[in-house]
Amino acid sequence: MHRIFHKEPGVFGRAFRALDLPFPEPVAVSLLSTDLTETAPLERRVDTLLRFDTEDQGSYLVAVEAQGRKEACKLASWAYYTSYLHAKYQLPTVLLVTCQDKSTALWASGPYSVGPAHWPMLTMRPLVLGPHNVPPVTDLRAAAADIPLATFSAITHGKDANADAILKTLAAALQTIDRDDADIFSELTEQGLANSPALKTWRELMAVDTSFFRSERAMKLRAEGHAKSVLRVLKGRGVAVPEAVRERVMGCGDLETLETWLDRALSVESAEELFADADR
Repeated sequence: MHRIFHKEPGVFGRAFRALDLPFPEPVAVSLLSTDLTETAPLERRVDTLLRFDTEDQGSYLVAVEAQGRKEACKLASWAYYTSYLHAKYQLPTVLLVTCQDKSTALWASGPYSVGPAHWPMLTMRPLVLGPHNVPPVTDLRAAAADIPLATFSAITHGKDANADAILKTLAAALQTIDRDDADIFSELTEQGLANSPALKTWRELMAVDTSFFRSERAMKLRAEGHAKSVLRVLKGRGVAVPEAVRERVMGCGDLETLETWLDRALSVESAEELFADADR
C-alpha cells in the first residue's frame, strides 16, 4: 500500500486535508533512502520515507509502513524507526501506517508506550490511514480528477464489501488519462491488492478493458511497462542512466527481476547499482 506514495507523494497532504488534520501544505516533497541499517549486522528498513518542506513551518519526515495484520513486534520497531530518523535527520518525524482492515487500523493507532507503566519514556501515536477514515471513491468525476487518491482509496478498501464498485470506478477513470500513466497506476493497484480477494476483480477489469493479463504479447507489454517505470524513476530522481543500462533494463523480460530493479531505483545512487546481485 505504500507504493502509491512513490508515484504521488502529494496524496498524503490531500488525504489528511480531507480529514482536517493539522498538517501544513508542503511546498516540496522528496523521496529519501529507506535504508535504516546500522553498522551492526542488523538491517532495518521502512517501507517508504518522505521529506516534506513547508514554506512557514519548516520540514518534517513521514515514514510510511503498510501493515496487513496485528504484529506486537512492530510496536518496538516503529518506536525505533521514529527515534532513529529523528536522530539522523534532526527533523520532526511522523509514522504513517496504512491498513486494509479496520481492526488492524484501530490497533495500529495506539497510543502505546515504551518504558515501565509508572514512567513511560516514549509514547507512540501513529497516524493511520485505513478503511475507517479514507473515503471510498465511487464517483467517476472525482476519481478522474485525482487518480492517485482514487488508487489509494481502492487499495485501502480492498477488503471491503463495496470494493468492486470502487475498483470499477478506478478502472473507468484510468481510461481518461495517458496510457503509460494508466499502466503505472494499474500496476500499483495490483500490488496493493496482492493479499485481498479484490485482486481477482481488478485483474478481470483490466483483462476486459486492456487484455493486460492475457497472452504472451500481454506479458511482454507488461514487462516493457515495468522497464519504463524503472527508467522513469531514475530520471525523476536525477540519476544518470548510461545507454548500456537503458538497453539492459528495456531488454529484460522477467517481471520479478524488473520489480526488484524498480524497488532499487527508488534509492540507488547510480544506475549500475540496479544490477548489484547479478554482477557479483
